[in-house]
Amino acid sequence: MTRVTVPEAQQRLPDLLAAAAKGESIEIQADNGRTYRLLANRPRPPRSGVPRAGSCRGLIEVPVDFDAPLDELREYLE
Repeated sequence: MTRVTVPEAQQRLPDLLAAAAKGESIEIQADNGRTYRLLANRPRPPRSGVPRAGSCRGLIEVPVDFDAPLDELREYLE
């Protein structure tokens, strides 16, 4: 974690933004005692905790003969 004052942050702003984009947390301490943080944008998880429809595309493969009758049940189908 990098801590800087406001004057330092003004001088090093491009470097601090690049570090925040890489995931490093940056704290800027103001004269009034408040602390501000630079955070990189991260994708948020879905609200319900369930993946969105289509997010697993390509991970599951359905066989071509999925709907074909099973050999074990052939005698019942005749």
